[in-house]
Amino acid sequence: MITVTINGKQIKLEKPVTILDAARMTGIKIPTLCNHKSLEPYGGCRLCLVEIEKMPRLQASCTQYVTDGMVVWTETERVVEARKSVLEFLLINHALDCPYCDKAGECDLQDLVMKYGPTTGRFAEGKRKHPESYDDPIIVRNMERCISCTRCVRMCSKVQGASAISMVNRTNKTFVEPFSGGRYDCEYCGNCINVCPVGAIMSRLHKHTYRPWFVEKSVDTVCSFCGVGCSVTAQIRGNSIMRIIPEKEKGLNKGLLCSRGRFGYDYIGSPKRLKAPMIRKNGTLQETSWSEAFMYVAQKLNEIKEKNGSGSIAGIASARCTNEDNYVFQKFMRLGLGSNNIDSVAGFAFAPAQRFFGNIFGQGVTANSIQGISKSDGVFVIGGDPSAINPVLGLQIRAASQKRVPVVTVGYAPRLKKFASNRLTPRPFTDTVLLAALVSEMIKRKPLPAEKTPFEEIIGKVRPVSLKEAADACGITSNDISSCVDKLSVMTNPAIVIGRDIIQRADCRTNLLLLAALTHLLNGRIYLSSELPNEQGLVDMGCLPDMLPGGRPVSVESFRKRYGEFFNAEVPSAAGLSLMEMIEGAKSGSIKALYVMGENIAFNLPNHAFVKDALSNLELLVVQDIFLTETAQFADVVLPAASWAEKEGSYTNLEGRMQHVRKAIDGSGLEDWKIIAEISKLLGTDMGFRDVKDVLAEIAKVSPLHKGITYDDMAGGECMWPYKGEPLRHDLNIAGIEMPDMKALLGTSGKDAVYAGLDKVLFHSASLSRNSAALNSINSEPCAKVGKGLAEKLSLADGDHVAVTSAAGTVELAAVVDSDMPDNIVLVPNNFEGKGAFMVMGWKMDPVTKSPALDGMEVTIKKIARPTAEVAE
Repeated sequence: MITVTINGKQIKLEKPVTILDAARMTGIKIPTLCNHKSLEPYGGCRLCLVEIEKMPRLQASCTQYVTDGMVVWTETERVVEARKSVLEFLLINHALDCPYCDKAGECDLQDLVMKYGPTTGRFAEGKRKHPESYDDPIIVRNMERCISCTRCVRMCSKVQGASAISMVNRTNKTFVEPFSGGRYDCEYCGNCINVCPVGAIMSRLHKHTYRPWFVEKSVDTVCSFCGVGCSVTAQIRGNSIMRIIPEKEKGLNKGLLCSRGRFGYDYIGSPKRLKAPMIRKNGTLQETSWSEAFMYVAQKLNEIKEKNGSGSIAGIASARCTNEDNYVFQKFMRLGLGSNNIDSVAGFAFAPAQRFFGNIFGQGVTANSIQGISKSDGVFVIGGDPSAINPVLGLQIRAASQKRVPVVTVGYAPRLKKFASNRLTPRPFTDTVLLAALVSEMIKRKPLPAEKTPFEEIIGKVRPVSLKEAADACGITSNDISSCVDKLSVMTNPAIVIGRDIIQRADCRTNLLLLAALTHLLNGRIYLSSELPNEQGLVDMGCLPDMLPGGRPVSVESFRKRYGEFFNAEVPSAAGLSLMEMIEGAKSGSIKALYVMGENIAFNLPNHAFVKDALSNLELLVVQDIFLTETAQFADVVLPAASWAEKEGSYTNLEGRMQHVRKAIDGSGLEDWKIIAEISKLLGTDMGFRDVKDVLAEIAKVSPLHKGITYDDMAGGECMWPYKGEPLRHDLNIAGIEMPDMKALLGTSGKDAVYAGLDKVLFHSASLSRNSAALNSINSEPCAKVGKGLAEKLSLADGDHVAVTSAAGTVELAAVVDSDMPDNIVLVPNNFEGKGAFMVMGWKMDPVTKSPALDGMEVTIKKIARPTAEVAE
């Protein structure tokens, strides 16, 4: 026990901390400009000087650790004079433009000068001049205000890991500059803006439009973009969001955000937002009243149900909608319409992977804390770049790397390039062979016990794949694979981060089985990347064709009976159709009506042409969304919904953390659950919900996972899976799981063809983010990424335009050459209207998971002339 006295107050500590931290624990405020809770102590500004008895000189409290018996004084005359002197030096060159500066009212330097002075300056030299930089669309730099605290540089290099900015020059000519020159070449996380104590680095989006005293209220909520679920605070004036900021101590992100979370919220105020319901009349969508739209939908659904049966109706839920929205939607489909034909994009990868691992290891195996990644003794990444898909999760991997923890990446992960101790980039779609080789080698290093569990019996049947066989198949050296095995073999509890790209494959189950084997051999913890904010919530709420709320299978009669008794209605016993089966059903004519809530399936599903033909074949297409998406343009009825910021509810992130989404502003649309409930009432099923609390209360009664849960339980972000309920008791379910013949896979890698792949863009999220002016200012056009070898073969350079063509279609866009990519694949994003990857990518249905496999789509690439409009510009 350490005893220290600060300003006469005795403090007892169990371990040494800095004087600054000890003072904060007791509410004693010591001023500082260079210190920040997200950063390591720096000791640069010298404002935190304190007087320590028996020490002749003042000491920096941010770097000086306490010792037993230490006596500290923080506001003596000597200390105050020292702080005045430091401030006087800082003001020699700092511009005195507080009324004009956007930082006014929340400027640390302004506050300290008000408290300590100096009232006048004794230095007569003129202030340095440096023009304000508007070279960047997002960040404004005013280096006349910079105090060289280096917070921004340390945040960028040590925490964000981007290393995009640096201090340049010496003495009074020192200022912050991006390595790229005028415009930033960075990840646009905005965390440098967040930590700047003065107005040197500011958001251009808020230039001369924001002051702290303009804020009428602040609403704590959850980010609406990816599955990490970062805590954010929306600052409101009138009925608009002025700014989104993170709070230092709140949520798992601890004051950090990505570009989408910090700047992308402006889609809420887009003029393209839907404002009134629409019904198709005489071939065109025309605005109508809510009552007419509700009556039309209810009447048409009832007619189709009576004529063709409940099985002819299907519904698609959304990972952008809240748990409450999705719960009401599945209840509407099952009880109001009598159909289990309900699914979502969570069924493409997240849900089947989670179920597969759950069958082997037990429910909740993927419910692991994101912050635990940086505390692991190793990280294994496969299936996509988490730093682009889930950026704040990616920061945890970078943090682990900076602690010298080995990070192994398999596949194209450019944003982890300098953080990976081992990078394996196999030829496209040969990951299965590589995984088999890793498992084979790990069995040699960590032999299975003599008495094996049933799953270990399966692992033992892996056909050994030698390093040479894997090297020949994957196009990487045996030494690289061996070095990777060396790193993996010393890990005792690594984080296994798995993305969609390894799951949406023809050999999906083989990949999952090998990953499960690797997880077992390494004693790892599984993290499933999630591209949308509420994929876990979709699973929990029963928005799957064969699952009820709480993760209970539809096929089990006792579960159906329990739900049926609660609702006084019969729950259909047969599993419904998966999302892609619905599309095929619409194409064939077996699905007559499709209700789409919050999902743009005409753009976000592979093979645009096929999907659009299928939608055109429906008798009724109802689309509930906030924009007139590609899907809504095919609709018979369009219902304007409330956006994430305009409704109350909850999201469940990829860890299984349930968080409260709070309403920040009013919108022109209605909450999704309320729309569904109104239509249900007209169909004869009155759900009786008055507000969203009633919905959660019913979830708490119906779902065994959510027993008695309330919004108060979500406060503080500690409501983790299994929430307050009961998961299913785990019985190993490995029926039908067997190791395939690796010999067949070894002979499939030599084909000389070019394939299409899906590029995950850091600055965009599906088709929603294209409505954000801020994100479009960072990245407004898609590009086709090609490897160096393929570029040389086709005589391509950065900026050349290409046509990428497959059996599904053609997309034209600019090319970018990336030397880290394999040579026989072209990566295209699926975010921008008219230029999506799914225009040229088809799918094959996995017979077990019912998810679309996206691999093996051959394309041709042809260099073309630049579009006339671009040449004119």
